[in-house]
Formats: sequence, C-alpha cells, structure tokens
Amino acid sequence: MRILVKGAGVAGLTVAWQLYRHGFDVTIHERAEKIGRGASGFAGGMLAPWCERESAEEPVLALGRMAADWWEAALPGHVQRRGTLVVAGGRDAGELDRFAGRTSGWEWLDEAGIAALEPHLAGRFRKALFFRQEAHLDPRKALSALTAGLEEARMRFLFGMSAEGKATHYDRVINCTGAERIGRLADLRGVRGEMLGLETGDITLSRPVRLLHPRHPIYIVPRERNHFMVGATMIESNDASPITARSLMELLNAAYALHPAFGEARLTETGAGIRPAYPDNFPRVTEEGHILHVNGLYRHGFLLAPAMAGEVARRLLAEPRHQERKAS
Repeated sequence: MRILVKGAGVAGLTVAWQLYRHGFDVTIHERAEKIGRGASGFAGGMLAPWCERESAEEPVLALGRMAADWWEAALPGHVQRRGTLVVAGGRDAGELDRFAGRTSGWEWLDEAGIAALEPHLAGRFRKALFFRQEAHLDPRKALSALTAGLEEARMRFLFGMSAEGKATHYDRVINCTGAERIGRLADLRGVRGEMLGLETGDITLSRPVRLLHPRHPIYIVPRERNHFMVGATMIESNDASPITARSLMELLNAAYALHPAFGEARLTETGAGIRPAYPDNFPRVTEEGHILHVNGLYRHGFLLAPAMAGEVARRLLAEPRHQERKAS
C-alpha cells in the first residue's frame, strides 16, 4: 500500500516510522525546507505522563506510559530516563500538595533528597515531588534522527513543494500538518506556546524541573553543552508572532526563581508556535475519504504521537486492500 504522509513534525515522522516498520511504502511531504521548523521544534521533549495527568484526563497517562519505550526502540540512546523533579517556592508550597493530589507515581523528597538528585538546587527548596519513571529527549535531535533513519530506509521525502496534485497517486493520505488544519477540521483550535533558550555553565541539571506557580507554572529542561529550554506559556490564540515581552519576563523570572545563576545566563533563542488542540485537549485520528487526519496533539506531541501512530497503523493493517495483498 502506497502512503503519503503530509507534515514532517513529530506526528508525521512517528506515523511514517511506524508504517515503515509494518512494511508500507511511505512518502513524506513537508512544505518547509527543513525538519523542525514547526511547533515540534519548540517542544520540551518531556515524556512525562504522570506529571501531565495533573491537567489532563486519564488517557494521557494510559497512552503516554509507552512513549519512552517507543522512542528508545526507534532511537536508541536518545531517551534520558532520569525522572522529573517538581518544586515550588516557599509562598507557593501549597501548590505541591495540590499537584500531588491530582497525580500519581511520585515520591516526596526533603532537602537532602533534592540535593542528592540535583546538587545545584541544594538548599533552595524544602521539599519536592519526584516522578522517577518519567523521561525526556531533545526534540530537534529526535526529529533529525527519525528523518535520517527514514532516509536510510529509502523512504522518500518531498520538501518545499506542493504534493496536493499527487495525492491521487497514493492509496492513503495521512495528514499530520497540525496547526495548518485549524479552521478546516471541526473543533480544532490553536493554543500558543512560547519558549526561550538559555546558556550558562554556572548551573547543571540532570532532568526536567517543573516550578509550580498559581498563575504561570514553567519547566526547565536541560540540553547538551550548558543549554536549557524554558517553557512554556499556554495562550488561547492563533497568533504565531514572536514571543511577547510579558511572556519573556515571566519565563526569565521563573528561571531566576529556580536558581539565581540563570540571571547571568545568555539568552540564545526565543520561539513561539501554535499547537493544535481539540476541546478535550486530546489528539484524534479522524477519517475524511481516503485521508486520515492525525491532529490535536496540543502540548503532548512527543508523549502521545507514538500512540497516534500506532492507531494509524492498526487502521491501515485492517483495511481489506492490505489484507488482500498480504494474502497474495
């Protein structure tokens, strides 16, 4: 069966990888000239289903639990299984109790426990929640590695050109173009997310740290070579313009609250992206003629894309034309 996957963000590449593993003939079309230019490139890359359960329904945990294993199988060595640390400032300590009440899979840490995990946070917080089973990866490296693996497997990539007129050459089209479908798919809306990149050698973190705050909780994710990703705002908007001054100040203030060393960090990047979401903030695989739409990944792109890719594969494998070819 010949498949056209439209969109080479996290959804499109995971679908393509899953279908390749099942023996489908896959072509990937991406309008941009380079992988990682969309919202997927601005993601935190946190595989944190237990933490996400705080503001999401049970399916996010149920389907997200397998994400780290999927990514490790697809890209050995890219997944960091070091858990997630959740902290709160003195005045916001009650936020930890609220967070614990809405999640599972955590253990309480005292000051000594925090210092043992993250020595540079020693003495800064009296207690924390540690989600030991969670993991993270670098989104841009993961997208590049998936692309390289698909190219090595001789899957075809079409960059920067329209594939609309070629859709009839394929048995199925899997549309994974994300925010591009806002206004075209029923109930799909945009949620703006903003992030920034910092570089400093004055602090080291081994795992993502979430800093709770009643108005704007943030997370800081360590990258290689003294780089950190700080995110992310959630604003109900389709505005894809650059980060606002207000958001920049809030993210910088939160990073400084985690550790004053971030006050001297170099600002290396800012970014904003529109993340597509359905009313329940849960992704869907929907059907329109010979097109399957994978959309609505919201803030759960790297966490839930493997589950959506598995759903696409199951649907295609069950189709009569695939069963006929398999029998012949």
